[in-house]
Amino acid sequence: MKRALIALAILLAAAIAAWFWQPWKAAEGAPAYRLGKVERGALSATVSASGTLSASVTVQVGSQVSGQIKELMADFNSMVSQGQVVARLDPASFESRVAQAEADLLAAQGNVEVARGNQVARQAEAKRAEVALEDARRNLERKQGLVQRGFISPAELDTAQAAFDSAREGLALARANIAVQAAQLKGSLAQVAQKQAALRQAQVDLSHTVIRSPVAGTVISRNVDVGQTVAASLQAPVLFTIAQDLSRMEVNIAVDEADVGRVQVGQKVRFTVDAFPGERFMGLVSQIRKAPQTSNNVVTYSVMATVDNPEQKLLPGMTANASLLTEERKDVLKVANEALRFRPTQSDGAPVKTDIRAREAGPGIPGRVWQVKDGQPAPLPLRLGVSDGKATEILKGEVVEGTEIILGTEEAGAAKRKRSPFGMGH
Repeated sequence: MKRALIALAILLAAAIAAWFWQPWKAAEGAPAYRLGKVERGALSATVSASGTLSASVTVQVGSQVSGQIKELMADFNSMVSQGQVVARLDPASFESRVAQAEADLLAAQGNVEVARGNQVARQAEAKRAEVALEDARRNLERKQGLVQRGFISPAELDTAQAAFDSAREGLALARANIAVQAAQLKGSLAQVAQKQAALRQAQVDLSHTVIRSPVAGTVISRNVDVGQTVAASLQAPVLFTIAQDLSRMEVNIAVDEADVGRVQVGQKVRFTVDAFPGERFMGLVSQIRKAPQTSNNVVTYSVMATVDNPEQKLLPGMTANASLLTEERKDVLKVANEALRFRPTQSDGAPVKTDIRAREAGPGIPGRVWQVKDGQPAPLPLRLGVSDGKATEILKGEVVEGTEIILGTEEAGAAKRKRSPFGMGH
């Protein structure tokens, strides 16, 4: 009797084990799926890129003349006003040039006075020649009458004629001398104008030895020291770099050519800097520059964004990790991107083939998610819109908020533990 009871207990235990074991073995061959739900909420599409901060207006202050730095009145981080003296060059050589130009001008003005005096003398000579010509003419006329009446000989008439011709030539010569002297006076006046221009240039060069700030702002760079010689032969050497207003900055963002078409003026920009890792800064796109920048066969375009910097925490030259908000959606259906990437496989491991004609028609781009029906994945065609990299907007499709969809498959170990009878394997 005891043996019969033991045999009956063994058979009962085997039946129970077989009853639990068979469903588990049957399910072991089928894949287990990770499930998620279609959600409703906000969605933002962004373009990520890096950029560099700079002041909105940066002015390089240089020297227009060559010379030795005699004095510096500004340094790094100095606040300067417009017109303030920031440096001086040694003016000694320029002062001597001004003195030389002044002396040359005085000499030229003296030559003008001499030319004017000579002109007056030539005019007086012309007057005397006119008087002499008139006297010779009257004498000639008297002699002609006397010869006709026989009171004098023809030889005296010839002498009077010769005197008249000589006086006439003398007047012509005097008038020619006046013209020559007038030309000389014009030349002297031109020399005066030339010397005046040289004096003004020397004075301007002397004034350039005093270097002033063209704008009000902050000195962010000083490139010279006292005693250093600067040469302005080809281009003006940069002495200072002044940021006009550090309370308003710009971010120069290098956007890839594949993304620049989505960027528009007025879009929001969020960015971080390494100096303040826990803080986000905001800006607005102000300009999209059309000049391409090519580096290592990668084409980018400069997108400028303006940023308010009232506390002046942001500094020129900082690297900004920026996200440009290209599109924004509120209260829309969205699906996780991993659900869009999921493709079920057949028993041989090949992806399940789907009918392209089954795609949902409508706006946006086509997509597909899968849901479990009768233990098997079934496709749900969708039309998709904006994506933020993690989720994508659903424009059209047979889904609603809360629809359960497949995100992926469970790992083999995790699936086995979940299917194990009596919780075995935990």
